[in-house]
Amino acid sequence: MPAARPVIRLTDRSPSISGAEMTAELVPPAQFAHASFESYRPDPDYPSQAEAVAALHEFAGVWRAQRPGGFFSRNRRPKASLPGIYLDGGFGVGKTHLLAALWHEAPGRKYFGTFIEYTALVGALGYAQTVKLLTGTGLICIDEFELDDPGDTMLMTRLLGELMATGTMVAATSNTPPNALGEGRFAASDFLREIQALSANFRTIRIDGLDYRRRDVEGSAVAVDDAGLDRMVTSLAERGERVSCDDFDALMEHLATVHPSKYVKVVADLDVIAIRDAHVLHNQTDALRLVAFIDRVYDAEIPVLASGHPLSEVFDDEMLAGGYRKKYLRSTSRLIALTTGELPPHD
Repeated sequence: MPAARPVIRLTDRSPSISGAEMTAELVPPAQFAHASFESYRPDPDYPSQAEAVAALHEFAGVWRAQRPGGFFSRNRRPKASLPGIYLDGGFGVGKTHLLAALWHEAPGRKYFGTFIEYTALVGALGYAQTVKLLTGTGLICIDEFELDDPGDTMLMTRLLGELMATGTMVAATSNTPPNALGEGRFAASDFLREIQALSANFRTIRIDGLDYRRRDVEGSAVAVDDAGLDRMVTSLAERGERVSCDDFDALMEHLATVHPSKYVKVVADLDVIAIRDAHVLHNQTDALRLVAFIDRVYDAEIPVLASGHPLSEVFDDEMLAGGYRKKYLRSTSRLIALTTGELPPHD
């Protein structure tokens, strides 16, 4: 029987992280570690899914042709017709799977991250250093390109413009909200309008279909009472699990002192995260900070236990009706999955 482990406090973790460490984390999440075009299963009722696979094969053709011994291996290397590709579709049609499959196809230096991860990189390193670090990259994949913050959108457009000018190829998906059927379902026109300086460099691929997860997006995150939380945390620690337990307010205060780029190290090596006395948030800065934190927890596939208010209901009505609605809806869906054990399956 494994030895009992001490319960960890996330509030005790104030990690440092270098640019090299940050970029090392820019890879597909664990559930897409082996994603491929072959393992994607197009729905025959939606031909655009198979068409998307074919378009991505074509986009990746430039790399296959450049491999040693290939037909185009010397003076006949083809060039992609456009250096950018944008996957536009509803929630759960496999955009992230296809984006990860494209990343796996690319040779050499390449990065895969969410929009928030790239803006966090710029925030931590500064714009000039980020450009320097990413220059020479063959492919940058951006999952869930966000359009709700004009400043961040302009920042990313400028960054991508500089990198594409040096030969970097870019692939992106939209951040269609998970439980807003029909609302902003297709975001291509918004994407192209907001990155107008780069829009001519992108081919848009529309992917129709149903959510393959068939998740109950109207559910709620699981919450237990404090005594129940204590029992579960103690039991997990006694079984040798690496479990953390923090008061919700203390955790929120601590996250305010840690740059979001470092959240990945705050949750590193944990098996379970427990949060006590959750409650509704009314400060948007705190709410957006929680969204960024939950993104890292979700990517790391760490189950969450919580007491107090259900975590999927901590964003107040004003937030859910405001400009960051998409972020909160996505986080709500993830909090339901994290607390109910409905994490995405591995490929």
